Amino acid sequence: MALSEKELAFNSNEDHMKLKISALERELGKIYLGGGKKKIDKLHEAGKMTARERIDFLLDPGTERIEIGALAGYGMYEEHGGCPAGGVVIVIGYVSKRQCIVVANDATVKAGAWFPITGKKNLRAQEIAMENKLPIIYLVDSAGVFLPLQDEIFPDKEHFGRIFRNNAIMSSEGIVQISAVMGSCVAGGAYLPIMSDESLIVNKTGTIFLAGSYLVKAAIGEEIDNEFLGGATTQTELSGICDYKVENDETCLTTIQDLMSRIGKVETAGFDRIESSSPKSKAEDIYGIFPAERSKPYATRELLKTLVDDSILTEYKANYGKTIICAYARIDGWSVGIVANNREIVKNAKGEMQFGGVIYSDSADKAARFIMVCNQKQIPLVFLQDVTGFMVGSKSEQGGIIKDGAKMVNAVSNSVVPKFTIIIGNSYGAGNYAMCGKAYDPRLIVAWPTAEIAVMSGAAAAKTLLQIEVANLKARGEIISPEREKELLEKIKRNYDEQISPYYAASRLWIDAIIDPKETRKIISLGIDMASHEAELAPYKVGVIQT
Repeated sequence: MALSEKELAFNSNEDHMKLKISALERELGKIYLGGGKKKIDKLHEAGKMTARERIDFLLDPGTERIEIGALAGYGMYEEHGGCPAGGVVIVIGYVSKRQCIVVANDATVKAGAWFPITGKKNLRAQEIAMENKLPIIYLVDSAGVFLPLQDEIFPDKEHFGRIFRNNAIMSSEGIVQISAVMGSCVAGGAYLPIMSDESLIVNKTGTIFLAGSYLVKAAIGEEIDNEFLGGATTQTELSGICDYKVENDETCLTTIQDLMSRIGKVETAGFDRIESSSPKSKAEDIYGIFPAERSKPYATRELLKTLVDDSILTEYKANYGKTIICAYARIDGWSVGIVANNREIVKNAKGEMQFGGVIYSDSADKAARFIMVCNQKQIPLVFLQDVTGFMVGSKSEQGGIIKDGAKMVNAVSNSVVPKFTIIIGNSYGAGNYAMCGKAYDPRLIVAWPTAEIAVMSGAAAAKTLLQIEVANLKARGEIISPEREKELLEKIKRNYDEQISPYYAASRLWIDAIIDPKETRKIISLGIDMASHEAELAPYKVGVIQT
């Protein structure tokens, strides 16, 4: 029996998404090897686990987890041999049934040295811990700052030193911090364990000091080996820097589990949750609903039904501002407010056609109002981005699109309930901002492999950049043939397409992860569980909103 046009389109979309996911899994597989098998073998020979093995051992078996920044550093620092995962592994998971965030240096990547992206990634972990009052565990195994790039990691506000400032702030706010020195811990990094609540050090493999034996000899002429200088015995029995001396990695991690098990219960924010129900629509249907051609409209509500409990949406102002869908729903039992760009072509009450994925005055007004209502009700917000920007043109300008857009941005900016952003398709221009882009402090921000993040689409940007390039060349007296113009366009588009890729964003930590769309429910659920540690939300105040 012949397939219908709709079924053929569904199958084509499904194949396209599966190819994207397969490519993602291949790249992650390479990244998970860190510095490579030889480096891993060398670590094992020294009686040490890898960063990922340590995390696997530490976390409660069979529990859900989220890795943050696995693609950090992707395609960067190639002149220095690369920096897989930014040289540090960060996972949100459960230890002794307590949710926490674990930060583990990867000693197979340049001996755990800190690249600029390593610092940025560590700061992101601390930001998550601070925003959500989440316990943080540091598994330290690092040679310190990567000296060839020291100017990009050492002196600025958001560089290495900020980590120790955050240690102090978190301590003052009662956020649990546990450090385990499981390898090298040198120079400024030596402050991290002592600024944590409790610290452990592994005998014979862990060392902690401000300066190693070579530097000590060069500086003051003292000859001493690293073990006596800053080994476990010295730092637990003589200096008192570390609190627990343990014999190996396994004992160290087991001790951390014991320490975590003793933490008292914390007050929660009280976000509403009932028993979870699976969506009536199959999760795999996401693959077929989302179009391979990003310019094509699709049934956004059907896509949402694959994500929410029982596939039930309670829409807010369903017949007004139709290019944004605002709806109450539940995800894994949690009550959420969803703000999603509607990619269907719609008609407003005046009979005017509106393009899907574009924010018009009425949709901005509706979304702003819905965001404020969710804040009143203490309902976490989920933003699903597939947005090309705000509507332009004389009619929109005269209708006050800037004013209405500002209203939405204001509501998002001042929102105090947890926000979670999923970039599923386009994330262009000011649409990225209004739909809670990275600059608007979502607790987690992730992307599907189909995401594109940029000021404008590749095609539009390439044409604009081509005009500028051609004008510059003509001003220098060059004659531009159609062939030369085509060549220039292809080069410009190739470079721009690389920059709008979700991998480019993930490598720079503009997003926390690229995920399989089927993981969306899990990410949101774990994120709200995490945000629940913040017992009391600040009052919601929006300031001046022009109406």
